[in-house]
Amino acid sequence: MKFEHKIIKSEIIETGKWLCLRRIFYSDAKGISRTWESVERLKCSGAVVLIAFLRPSNRILLIRQYRPPVASYVIEFPAGLIDEGETAEAAAERELFEETGYRGKMIRFYPPSFNSGLSGETVQIAFVEIDENSELNHSVAQSLDESEDIELIPVEMSKLADFLEKAVENGDKIDSKLHAFSISREC
Repeated sequence: MKFEHKIIKSEIIETGKWLCLRRIFYSDAKGISRTWESVERLKCSGAVVLIAFLRPSNRILLIRQYRPPVASYVIEFPAGLIDEGETAEAAAERELFEETGYRGKMIRFYPPSFNSGLSGETVQIAFVEIDENSELNHSVAQSLDESEDIELIPVEMSKLADFLEKAVENGDKIDSKLHAFSISREC
């Protein structure tokens, strides 16, 4: 007899201000009952990640910010949460401006992806081109939340791998999405 994976029930273990810890009861493809713990975000509809290219300088725009879960500064792409009722495109434009001060052209949005071992949260990746010659980008100023401390780091594409290696040597961590992007360029 062939079984299919099936969610039996889900219960909340703990709820915080921004996250909820949930226990999921399910049966696997062999019909065996199992449990899984997952995290879900509250008050948002997923997240956007911006792979932003500065043109004509051919640099990629990264950020450096402190992340308490890893007790370290992390080098990553600009990113942010999609507010309830907001489209991914609108969130991408808003987050690009808030975190970097730049205005850009959304070139491509990719279908939602997941960190499925931990959460059902969707992440949409957008490729963005920032025209450095545009008047909108001559005097950039971040519009950060009070708790945000974000440093902008434009990096020449040809020097990305070396930059990340030096960042790690200096004690910073690298976000997995940025790391995968950098590694894929070496293939």
